[in-house]
Amino acid sequence: MIVDESRSPIAVSWKLEAGGFPDPRRNTNKRTDPMQDILERAARIRLVIFDVDGVLTDGSLYLGDDGQEYKAFNSRDGHGMVMLQQSGVRIGVITGRTSQVVRIRMEGLGVAHLFQGCREKLPAYEALKRDLALEDVSIAYVGDDLVDLPIMRRVGLAIAVGDAHHLVRGHAHFCTQANGGRGAAREVCELIMEAQGTWARMVAGEG
Repeated sequence: MIVDESRSPIAVSWKLEAGGFPDPRRNTNKRTDPMQDILERAARIRLVIFDVDGVLTDGSLYLGDDGQEYKAFNSRDGHGMVMLQQSGVRIGVITGRTSQVVRIRMEGLGVAHLFQGCREKLPAYEALKRDLALEDVSIAYVGDDLVDLPIMRRVGLAIAVGDAHHLVRGHAHFCTQANGGRGAAREVCELIMEAQGTWARMVAGEG
């Protein structure tokens, strides 16, 4: 298998209490500091797009006797998404399935850009990019499975959750330590806010 070295998965251990991420404006050698490249990419992001199953959830599907589909979401992930939007970064969701639960959850988080039932996700991505007048470099995408690869190959910051398929991890600029539905979205939101200098303000409640 051929893996692009520029998109090899990187698991970075960090603690905000110990000083957080390095300053993305600091001039360092990218060959010896891969996290610097990730932070520089994150600093340019104006839109983050999330998949749902396996990213905002752990991938489990709960079906009732009546065929109704249920999903479980992480409350800390949700709060991170709210803070990220308050910091000035838009959020979109593109998912292959269609669920009222997802619509209700996204409405509760203030996510206006929701695309459901997208068996092929690239057309939805192109439509959203056009509607918001954004370039690929200013968009991040968070995925976990092979259907996410066409978008991940285009965006400025491709992110795989911790338990993503190994081929998806191989095409990501950054891999979260947390798994899908278990804090991965919160990790992504904090990474971007830290890179853009808004995290401290959000923590202080000044967002």
